[in-house]
Amino acid sequence: MKKSILALTVATILLSGCNDDEKTVEVFKVVEVIKEVPPVEVTQVKNVILMIGDGMGAQQVGLLEEYARRAPQSIYNSKNNTTALSKFANAGQMGLSLNAPHGTSGSLVVDSACSATQLATGLAAGSEMIGLDINGNKVQTILEKAKAMGKATGLVSDTRITHATPAAFASHQPHRSQEAEIATELVSSGNVDVLLSGGARVFLPSDIKTDEAKRTAMAKLGLPTSTYKKSKRSDERNIILEAKNDFGYSLAFDGAQLDAVEGEKLLGLFSNSGMADGIAYSACKKDNSCTQPSLRDMTLKALDILSNDDDGFFLMVEGGQIDWAGHVNDTGWMLHELLKFDEAVDAVYEWVKDREDTLVVVTADHETGSFGFSYSRKELPEAQTLSGDGMQGKDYKPNFNFGSLNKLDRVYAQTGTFYDMMSQVNSDWDFSNTTGEQWSEAINNYSNFKVTPEQSAHIAEREDNEYYVAEHKYLSAVEFPKVNDFKEFYVYGDELHANLIARTLGADQNTVWGTGTHTAAPVPVYAFGPEGVTRQFSTMQHHVDLGQKMMNAFSQE
Repeated sequence: MKKSILALTVATILLSGCNDDEKTVEVFKVVEVIKEVPPVEVTQVKNVILMIGDGMGAQQVGLLEEYARRAPQSIYNSKNNTTALSKFANAGQMGLSLNAPHGTSGSLVVDSACSATQLATGLAAGSEMIGLDINGNKVQTILEKAKAMGKATGLVSDTRITHATPAAFASHQPHRSQEAEIATELVSSGNVDVLLSGGARVFLPSDIKTDEAKRTAMAKLGLPTSTYKKSKRSDERNIILEAKNDFGYSLAFDGAQLDAVEGEKLLGLFSNSGMADGIAYSACKKDNSCTQPSLRDMTLKALDILSNDDDGFFLMVEGGQIDWAGHVNDTGWMLHELLKFDEAVDAVYEWVKDREDTLVVVTADHETGSFGFSYSRKELPEAQTLSGDGMQGKDYKPNFNFGSLNKLDRVYAQTGTFYDMMSQVNSDWDFSNTTGEQWSEAINNYSNFKVTPEQSAHIAEREDNEYYVAEHKYLSAVEFPKVNDFKEFYVYGDELHANLIARTLGADQNTVWGTGTHTAAPVPVYAFGPEGVTRQFSTMQHHVDLGQKMMNAFSQE
């Protein structure tokens, strides 16, 4: 702005009738005056990008940063050992955010639906509700506000597009489990221009598995067979066809189609349920065999489409499987999910780093698993002779095992998730007659940390006492000394076997987990953009505050 005023003023002086000396004096006077004029602070932006690492507390960020900075074979060694999260931290502002259901009538711990709703609306919400306030009223989300302002909008996730976090920004339902209704609403509301994720199963008609004509129609659209293998709808509506024929969406079902597709509205569904996990993505990326787009690919495509709108846009990007790995206490899987998310964060950083019209907020909805590295009494270090003059003739011998850095590389070297290990033991997940030998074989097949059948025997134990919660069948927790004291916090039925794998590997990995659910830990907040916008994020706040700040940041122009 100063440069424009200066140029206009100088041009006016030069065209005046003054002699050259007088013109020179006048120009210098103008320059001095303009120097003293303070710059106008930018307090609003045209675009808002919100990136959510689901389950990514400070502990998870610590895992990513320790790996990036100090793992001997870190994939960041060629990148100055700097994560994209650190780039945003160095160039922007950092804060913390509380996330539990807000207010004196709320709860201590949040789920993803409530947390995302509070981020999306800037209002208190109840557990497991989608796009509703604490009293159950439908309320406008930041995405819907952006659309009402004439802006383009998009949602990207590597889970399902109808999963709690993306759903909360563009749907209004009493419970997060109503994914079929959420799918219909996302498409028919007219509020979301770009939808990229997994979850085709709630867009497909109930008889897709048996109706050959409908399966042929999906194949002709380019869906891989695995994408339309089953439905989770109870009716015969095909929301994919409705999106195309009734609402003008272009469609994409694999990475190649996503690259080629054009248009202002796009529905991309790349799997029947959740998309490929982070370990599988790391593997296919290495040998260039990926068929699904990555979180980075989907983010860049969304930016490419949405940025064509002169009025600006709102985009939410979720790295959702950080949370899934946390629930089953799988450190190796979680690291790869963090790497996948950071890759998408880096794409946004490169897109936005030289702009002044965009606010980027990177945060989490909550922390999952109560994860951490910890020192132990297993494999105590050997005594060493040090040359320092302060040793007084004594050997250096710590009393505990504080964890060697090469364990970071060994965690990264895991080649399958705990779910893959469970599937090797029994592909139908019937673990009623499994043995320690089966579990040790599966673990040793995928993990760099090896275990014996004796160490693995307890993983096979279970109870058959069944109960039901919110239409989902859960089994009560296994009874055995290692988790008996915390069994109430391992609630997801036979997934508990994965948590028990974590207990088996923990001492060798120097890792500990406190729960199979969420914690109330404050989560990091990274804010990048004009300082007049981002300064307010550098504080202790609540997700309700984050939602309000992001909505207030939007320019009304």
